[in-house]
Amino acid sequence: MKIYISHSREFDYVNNLYKPIRESDLNKRYTFILPHEDTRDWNMSETFKDMDLLIVEVSFPSTGQGIEIGWASTLKVPILCIYKNGNKISGSLKYITDDFITYIDSNDLVAKISGFLSK
Repeated sequence: MKIYISHSREFDYVNNLYKPIRESDLNKRYTFILPHEDTRDWNMSETFKDMDLLIVEVSFPSTGQGIEIGWASTLKVPILCIYKNGNKISGSLKYITDDFITYIDSNDLVAKISGFLSK
């Protein structure tokens, strides 16, 4: 299963998102695309055609992320929204998915994503 992770640049995504995923068992079971991990120039419209799931960290609003959500939605890629407990997220997200996960810390994040993917 190929999973693309979308996020804002407005938080420490390396330590709070990328690192926990890469250091978890999830990384052994699934193929994660973490867009800022490598420097290749992504053709996003092509990239999403090959994805099985888009996980969107929505704790911080981002225009680029909204575009990625639009591509995934248009291509019928399932979307999972995740956000840190206590953050207010955009109400319009409910129009693109019913799947939301609130997490407390990186351990909780990995556990909840794992539970979601096990369904």
